[in-house]
Amino acid sequence: MKRDFYETLGLTKGASKDEVKSAYRKMALKFHPDRNKEPDAEEKFKEINEAYEVLSNDQKKAAYDQFGHAAFDPSSGGFGGRTHTSQSDPFTSYTWSGSGQNPFGNADFDFGGFSNPFDIFEQFFGGNVNFGQSQRQQRLATYKIQLTFLEAALGCQKEVELDGKTKKLKVPAGVDDGQRIKFNDFILYVDVLPNKTFKRDGNDVYVTQEISLKQAILGDDIEVPTLEDKLKIRVKPGTQPNTLVRLQGRGIKDVNGFGRGDLYIRLNITIPSRLNSRQRDLIKELDF
Repeated sequence: MKRDFYETLGLTKGASKDEVKSAYRKMALKFHPDRNKEPDAEEKFKEINEAYEVLSNDQKKAAYDQFGHAAFDPSSGGFGGRTHTSQSDPFTSYTWSGSGQNPFGNADFDFGGFSNPFDIFEQFFGGNVNFGQSQRQQRLATYKIQLTFLEAALGCQKEVELDGKTKKLKVPAGVDDGQRIKFNDFILYVDVLPNKTFKRDGNDVYVTQEISLKQAILGDDIEVPTLEDKLKIRVKPGTQPNTLVRLQGRGIKDVNGFGRGDLYIRLNITIPSRLNSRQRDLIKELDF
């Protein structure tokens, strides 16, 4: 018996669209066959994709909530079930139309029917691309490329060796870990190394900056790292622990050219663990 779609995504019935999207992203990344080498990962990934395509669509979700899996079973009385294109391929083709919301946040796809789940990580640049059955049957060779955080964020030129041939490739700014870049005759799978300074959330970047107790109380001008260089910012007097300072437009450029994210500086106040006698006396004299 087919698993409940909500259960497949680790949700309870009535979950919101945002909850569905968040759960799908987490599960898809966990079970994508390029990352998960367990023997059942491919099958689980298909189940996750199918569950998402129903629960992310208002009409399909309403039908599923009312009739369950019977809503999509043509033999169950015509509740609006889908029609398979063939016995071997239950997933219809889809078109990148530039509309609809992609849960991975970097490109927009219109999932009209049940798409091929193994294409959702691919990013394409420069025009609309249609995927038909013949294209899926002629899958391109896939190679893995490892990038530093800054190479992925800012874009770079990479010299790589593919099948004994050296090629110079231009990697666009904004690619993320786990994405694929399609070139004319091959696909590059992107592996982005973690960075000690920068943490990515979509196109936004987070940096933790240590400041002293004195700086937090009295204020100060400090230097903080950005993707390109260092920048001076003002710490306001009375700054509280974990204060976020937003630097608009200093984040990562959207891979499809739709603006740029923000840079957030998290101010972490360092509390001294050891004080000399004079420092202790001065602290005691303070009246907050």
